[in-house]
Amino acid sequence: YCRQNPEVEPGQYAMIAITDTGTGMNAEVASRVFDPFFTTKPVGKGTGLGLSQAYGFVKQSSGHIKIYSEPGAGTAVKIYLPRLLGDTKGLPERTVSEAMRTGDRSEIIIVVEDDPLMRRLTTETLHELGYTVFDSESATGALEILDRVADVKLLFTDVVMPDINGKKLADEALRRRPELKVLFTTGYTANAVVHGGVLDPGVHMIGKPFTLDQLAAKVRAVLDE
Repeated sequence: YCRQNPEVEPGQYAMIAITDTGTGMNAEVASRVFDPFFTTKPVGKGTGLGLSQAYGFVKQSSGHIKIYSEPGAGTAVKIYLPRLLGDTKGLPERTVSEAMRTGDRSEIIIVVEDDPLMRRLTTETLHELGYTVFDSESATGALEILDRVADVKLLFTDVVMPDINGKKLADEALRRRPELKVLFTTGYTANAVVHGGVLDPGVHMIGKPFTLDQLAAKVRAVLDE
């Protein structure tokens, strides 16, 4: 298997398989499913980031993910995670430590993300870090929150959204609240969104997928600037 898939390190793995009996996909589509923003859904029905984020999380764990699919037969996704050999004592806890609780309930953050799973995970993480969090799936909803909630400290918004993009949202939010801090997130690289003219150079941005440590550090840095 490793010879056929050179990116896989030989060794022992735990494998999780998720299968369905849906419509399946052809080889061309299957070869692109992990590409950021690739989707076969209509505009506004999917960001194309779900599988690319799953791919990123698995790779961060030194794992491997593979899709098998046949049109009309369904799809199987197999996730390989390296098996831990030896004593688990002394390994760091993968939880939010007291030192990581860098937020304060008086610090209010609005999270704007059209992907429901990503929005929920981000919101729950920031809440666990100690912040007060409001969330919205759209720029319109975020502005409504901004109008009714006083003392919002940070707007944390996705760049690519179906109605109004994150840049336009930030511009309008700053017009209403000049003191507001803004942090962008995207699956694109910084060079892509800046050179593509979507964002201005020097803005605060964190790439997807991000770890809890990265999110905690970036949010704290932006708020303290």
